[in-house]
Amino acid sequence: MVKVLFVCLGNICRSPMAEAIFRDKVKKAGLEEKIIIDSAGTGSWHIGNPPHEGTIKILKTNNVDHTGMTARQVKADDLQEYDYLVGMDASNVENLQKLKGAEKAGEIFRLMDFVPASTVTDVPDPYFTGNFVEVFELVDVGCERLLKHIREKEGW
Repeated sequence: MVKVLFVCLGNICRSPMAEAIFRDKVKKAGLEEKIIIDSAGTGSWHIGNPPHEGTIKILKTNNVDHTGMTARQVKADDLQEYDYLVGMDASNVENLQKLKGAEKAGEIFRLMDFVPASTVTDVPDPYFTGNFVEVFELVDVGCERLLKHIREKEGW
């Protein structure tokens, strides 16, 4: 079983979008029994809240299910529990690195690490930019490449 955790700042825009898109791709690939997916935020401001209305709207527009998602804060235990901790930007990755203890921890990546040809390294925060379409496009390709990476590594 491979476990993937998507992480952004508040867990209402980018990381739940990535969770929903990745779930959709995993389901379409028939790998739901092999991959566990979740998302969390480094901050605590939105704990228990649903995704941002802009995230919900773009997911609905693209027929991607977001049912049952609520924001939570990343915990130190997540770093041992998940194999892939996927931050949306350098700040998220830095915050994850600070939580990482001396024990065995999952690998920490930025989502766009899986799209090496891209000139974009950080997924911009649509909470501030308002551009949910751009973020959806970046997250979609990042999730596609992440799934490809996992499938190659696992031999699926």
